[in-house]
Amino acid sequence: MSDILTAPEPTRRATEKDFLPIRAIDHLEFVVGNAKQSAHYYRSAFGFKLTGYAGLETGVRDRASYVLEQGKIRLILTTPLVPDHPYQELLRQHGDGGHDISLEVNDVESAYRETTKRGAIGVQEPREVTDENGTYRTAAIRTYGDTLHSFVDRKEYRGFAPGYKAITKEDIVARPTGLAAVDHIVGNVGWNQMNEWVKWYEEVMGFHVFISFDDKDISTEYSALMSKVMASGTEKIKFPINEPATGRKKSQIEEYIEWYNGPGVQHVALATGNIIEAVTKLSAQGVEFLRVPSEYYRELQDRVGKINEPIEELERLGILVDCDDDGYMLQIFTKPVEDRPTLFFEIIQRRGARSFGKGNFKALFESIEREQELRGNL
Repeated sequence: MSDILTAPEPTRRATEKDFLPIRAIDHLEFVVGNAKQSAHYYRSAFGFKLTGYAGLETGVRDRASYVLEQGKIRLILTTPLVPDHPYQELLRQHGDGGHDISLEVNDVESAYRETTKRGAIGVQEPREVTDENGTYRTAAIRTYGDTLHSFVDRKEYRGFAPGYKAITKEDIVARPTGLAAVDHIVGNVGWNQMNEWVKWYEEVMGFHVFISFDDKDISTEYSALMSKVMASGTEKIKFPINEPATGRKKSQIEEYIEWYNGPGVQHVALATGNIIEAVTKLSAQGVEFLRVPSEYYRELQDRVGKINEPIEELERLGILVDCDDDGYMLQIFTKPVEDRPTLFFEIIQRRGARSFGKGNFKALFESIEREQELRGNL
């Protein structure tokens, strides 16, 4: 396994007092129309293993949820079972999509108190549930759109959460692909809202701007966007925030906002220690990726310098490469995994680089625009 998954050295800010120390991303919850079928897709295509379930058979009467894991990544797929469940409105408004970016913390009460007193809207006050598996603590606040950040403390709990049963039998559907951890999660917001949410993450969560890109960095002949990457105190957690910028035609952010019907999670970047092996397996299992023209690879070595991976293999798979002062990175993006052109995934391998692929923006966005044109949304 490459050492790419090792967190970079913390900046000076990490030594300052952090009022919201976050241990890790605990899980991502997607609200979907049919969790059973969606779980099969993520198992057979992406290689996630089914490890838990909540539903009628476990005493949960209003929803069904499936816990999927691979490496340190944990996804929860949830479908509402009754007409008055609030997730029904989420599905009506947004279709399938990301709803809860859950954060593991040491002290749920402190996390909720500190964020709400700084302006966060509370969705669920701190709650403690004790059963035969121990004590599970959680709370939740609202971020952009209908997206939540829940806080979870599971130090005294065995298993996933109350109401869930563990599934320990071999998953004959899952075919692991080497996905290891969440690298970052990107949110799309509306016109002129990026700085508003940057300020929110600074003031409410204690994050700071890690890097920013304007419409000169992220633009093509037809469209543009702006982005700022927000990072936690230790810089282990990174949330880029995107907004549209003026262009000749409709940007990918505008397309997302239109079809998701508001701000939301645009994509989840999943880290791997060997991107060539991962993408080879993912492609063979039915995951569809965006492609860039072959001309991209003719100038690749001149732009990024020496790399360990064979360029012909990168071209065969459509993997992009970019570099910064700390090394280089390899990345590729799936097509949307929903019928609406909304949520997609990035597969990324870092070989030292801490950046986000600025050198790939033009080629990547032109490939996205080709897909938008096919959908009639450019």
